[in-house]
Amino acid sequence: MKSARSLSRGDGRRLGNASLIAFMLASLVLLSVIRTRLSPMEKTGDAIKAEERHGMSKGSVKVEVAHEAVVTTPDSAAEEEEEEEETPPKPADTSSRGGVSVPVPVSTSTTPVPVAVIDRQGKPVCYESGRRSDTCEAAGDVRVQGRSQTIQVRPLDREWKVKPYCRKQDAYALSHVKEWTLRPLSGGGPHCTVNSSATAFVISTGGFTGNLFHDYTDVLVPAFITAHRFGGEVQFLVSSFKSWWTNRYLEIFQQLSRHEVIDIDNDDEVRCYGSVVVGPTFHKELGVDASKTPTGASMVDFRAMLRGAFGLSRAAAEPSGDRWDIRRRPRLLIISRKNSRAFLNERAMADMAMSLGYDVRVGEPDTNTEVSRFARLVNSADVMVGVHGAGLTNMVFLPAGAVLIQVIPYGGLEWLARGTFEEPSKDMQLHYIGYKIQLDETTLSEQYPKDHPVLTDPLSIHKQGWEALKTVYLEKQNVRPHLGRLKLTFLEALKLLPHGRQAKANN
Repeated sequence: MKSARSLSRGDGRRLGNASLIAFMLASLVLLSVIRTRLSPMEKTGDAIKAEERHGMSKGSVKVEVAHEAVVTTPDSAAEEEEEEEETPPKPADTSSRGGVSVPVPVSTSTTPVPVAVIDRQGKPVCYESGRRSDTCEAAGDVRVQGRSQTIQVRPLDREWKVKPYCRKQDAYALSHVKEWTLRPLSGGGPHCTVNSSATAFVISTGGFTGNLFHDYTDVLVPAFITAHRFGGEVQFLVSSFKSWWTNRYLEIFQQLSRHEVIDIDNDDEVRCYGSVVVGPTFHKELGVDASKTPTGASMVDFRAMLRGAFGLSRAAAEPSGDRWDIRRRPRLLIISRKNSRAFLNERAMADMAMSLGYDVRVGEPDTNTEVSRFARLVNSADVMVGVHGAGLTNMVFLPAGAVLIQVIPYGGLEWLARGTFEEPSKDMQLHYIGYKIQLDETTLSEQYPKDHPVLTDPLSIHKQGWEALKTVYLEKQNVRPHLGRLKLTFLEALKLLPHGRQAKANN
């Protein structure tokens, strides 16, 4: 009996514990259900991941994402971000004095990652083709109506808008660029009045065109990057057309295209194509990244194209015989300026260079200068020297192995000189020398007291913004280089030049 009573009590305790556990489990389940219903912040893992993806794309895409689009990130995003820090976006410079519009560098801790937008068929529609450019590409039934800046495309499932100019972060530049719209083509659409088998390529010559530097870095080099792959089967449809500008560079367009250049904004035709590109692709200042071009084209190819366009005979800076001699002395070209950043001792510079054995020429390019004639003058030079400014853009015509000497104005402008002309010279196969103007070589020392921040603290002027910097250091300054210092620079340039077949054999 004692044993029986002991078993009965144990069973009772176990039953009580089981009931308690069951009650606790039921309470937990009930609390979980109540919490799920009452707490809107609780989300499934899939929902959280979806929100994260949406937030990433929203923060990084500047062109609108298409319906059911897939967002892809280029492998080169990190590399492009580094380039952007070294050569930041440039604000407006409307000066007609040949200056190059580049802003004071600012620190950017976060930069959106460029992305491509892909439609449901896996083909690009509109995407960020570079930090300074957006591009739209479409194939199918393409109908261009120029007067309304409208392109209808079948198949296309939504509307896109783009300004076809490579300075998208500059509001002032884009205010002079017309916006183009790509729309789905439904029904029969407008009747074709002109049919072409070429690819239509819409670009704008608004913005800062008319300044030599911007002509090349904003339009001509990006046009080459985009059009080269078509092997001439591309037609330029030029928006914000300037006849004087287009005629100035007509030989370049004719190298890239076998078709007529169209003033598209004033065109009454309905032009029909099998494919269209709206907006050129920007890589870097005065440069082509061969790794990003479909054909592997580089700045070397761009310069070869220029030689063909303007009939330039010299691909390399070499003497005609075994060595430089009295019949073919190394030629020095001085880029002259009149309104600002002028050489005040230009004649003395030329005389000193001739005493070193140079054949000296002086040239002053402007918007009225015939491009082909000045290109031939530059191509004949072995060394080109000039103060920082748009005129140095003529370096594109120098033969490979030539030397570019950039005279950097006083005022802490090394960053500006580096991004605009020093770095591009490498891809052009040119030697580069920088000559920094010192305080006693600038006319600013005659205009300001010795203790003025313009002279003692240029960075304080930089901090006031681009307009202050440009006004003081680019527009008010002329220079008088010390002939002794400059002589050493000219001698260094001579040592960098190729010295004929004998030198090649020794190397």
